[in-house]
Amino acid sequence: MKNLTLKQLRYFEALARDGRFRRAADACAISQPALSMQIKELEQELGGELFERNAREVKLTAFGQSVALRIRDILRGVDELADLARAARDPFLTRLRIGIIPTIAPYLLPAIINDLNRSFAGIQIEVRETQTSKLVHELAQGQLDTAIVALPVSEPSLTELELFKEEFVLVRRPEDEGKPVPEREALREMRLLLLEEGHCFRDQALSFCKIGPARPREVMEGSSLSTLVQMVSAGIGITLIPEMAVPLETRSAHVSISRFQSPQPSRTIGMIWRHSTPMAKQLVQVSEAVRRSADSMREKYIAR
Repeated sequence: MKNLTLKQLRYFEALARDGRFRRAADACAISQPALSMQIKELEQELGGELFERNAREVKLTAFGQSVALRIRDILRGVDELADLARAARDPFLTRLRIGIIPTIAPYLLPAIINDLNRSFAGIQIEVRETQTSKLVHELAQGQLDTAIVALPVSEPSLTELELFKEEFVLVRRPEDEGKPVPEREALREMRLLLLEEGHCFRDQALSFCKIGPARPREVMEGSSLSTLVQMVSAGIGITLIPEMAVPLETRSAHVSISRFQSPQPSRTIGMIWRHSTPMAKQLVQVSEAVRRSADSMREKYIAR
């Protein structure tokens, strides 16, 4: 194994994750032929084919699946070693790889970036916005330092730190302004607009309305909260959004906003990171900055 390199392992991981040479090459910032050559050299070094190739995508072979488990352990260990070195020489944190879910990012991220830049002089912030399941995976693989998500995640290898709670509000047509807010049982009989599958906010809204997977035709889907609010503005139905989204999403939409009576639907927002990270102390400091950002935003836009 004299010719095995760390770059080859990272190229393997990218191709295993993306399933296509072009996307993996872009993610690794190399050409597609160069990536193909490195994978072929890795296969020769290991003595077996790692991928099944066809015109559209590649899939791991049985041997490749076994190798993938070991390579992920190796890369995670290397990343944790880098984190350890970074924490030792840089107790004040100058680089942060942070993930955030789409139902938080547009509303809270600008304030977070500003507060982190003020709190950590010269910090380099790398942001990844995607769904919770992907953030948890990338965090476990050492590709992220921390993530802001809706809790609980309930992943044994991760630390969860609660930041704040926020309520959901009902978005209706403007002519519904002042009308009684429907009971949650009544919402099940209305045309409810929800995010597409994979978003935790969708699951939270369905849970509040007591709508199970056996009732798929009563709901319509959108790819973002902005799309849902615009659909309501067009008279298509009603939706629920988190209160932090209200100022931005209703700015250009002709809708009315109502709060639910008790019990009010809500979610808990928090930060997660690996138990094993040597950056835990710095991440607690980051969480304090994020909490301040959220509190400031809520005081300015929501507590009214």
